Amino acid sequence: MVKKTRIKDIATASGVSIAAVSRALKGQPGLSEATRQRILAVAQAEGYDFSRLRNGRIKRLLFLLHKQHNIASALPFYSSVMLGVADACRENEVAMSFQPIGPDDPVAELVNLHQPDALICAGFLEPEILDAIRTLALPTTLVDLWAADFPCVNPDNFHGGFVATRHLIQQGRKRIAFLGQSLHHYSIRQRVEGYQQALFDAGLTLSAAYRVETPPVKDIEQALVEGMDGLLALPRPPDAIFAYNDVAALVAMRACARKGLNVPDDIAIVGFDDIDAASWAHPPLTTVAIDKRELGRDAFRLLSNEQGERNLLQPVRLVIRESSGSGRGHAQLRPAR
Repeated sequence: MVKKTRIKDIATASGVSIAAVSRALKGQPGLSEATRQRILAVAQAEGYDFSRLRNGRIKRLLFLLHKQHNIASALPFYSSVMLGVADACRENEVAMSFQPIGPDDPVAELVNLHQPDALICAGFLEPEILDAIRTLALPTTLVDLWAADFPCVNPDNFHGGFVATRHLIQQGRKRIAFLGQSLHHYSIRQRVEGYQQALFDAGLTLSAAYRVETPPVKDIEQALVEGMDGLLALPRPPDAIFAYNDVAALVAMRACARKGLNVPDDIAIVGFDDIDAASWAHPPLTTVAIDKRELGRDAFRLLSNEQGERNLLQPVRLVIRESSGSGRGHAQLRPAR
């Protein structure tokens, strides 16, 4: 089998960085003409497959996901997003691969093992990872994340947090707690802002004790259990929970069951994402639904949408089930802005 020449091999032979090789191969600015020609000559001598660059067509795509997004708490969401990306890749004859990544990893080396022409990065990524991705000079789209200099596609997290909380208020709930993770994640921060706006609009003022933000730890479910136990131990415990995602909402439901509390009579619960397990729960979980597969397809479309919109906001809808004290059914709620 003939060994494929990698960008890393060209960088080593040329004595330059991987980013410099990428710029030279793609004809991007930032290099002297002498350096560019030297890199191209080395690439040709090393047998690099220049057909990959023809017309800028994407032939190989790499899907990056943070290592912290483990199976229990995140893959029910991100696996559907990845399937949407895979659908778009298949329709456009693009080969797709997957790489989990963390802040201590050699980002450039891991990416270049896959020899991608473009990247889709899903969910929370630390600034140092994004900085490393910038140096690769590859077309990149962020999904369920936002950064000013990248094309991004996100669900309308603010509106979702708002309508979920407003729904609980309309059910007569007054002490609505938020159960979530670190606000370093863009999506969670937006959902909290929507939650707070709904409380403000209703004239409800709650102490900080009603807002639980668990630290970014490996055992997120245990941290959520502890957060929920703390909420239920308050002198005036919440009569409703808005959870940052469905997994957290299901943890909250189990915590209530252990305490002998009835959902929704004693405490109403609403989640976010509408993963499959939400409708299987007992009682079925009211949640904010996202078209996760379409989110992935939108991320792929942004890669080649250079003249169009760079910040897509996908509508969400409130799916009303029994956990919030309402009957079965759902209501479509479009963004207000």
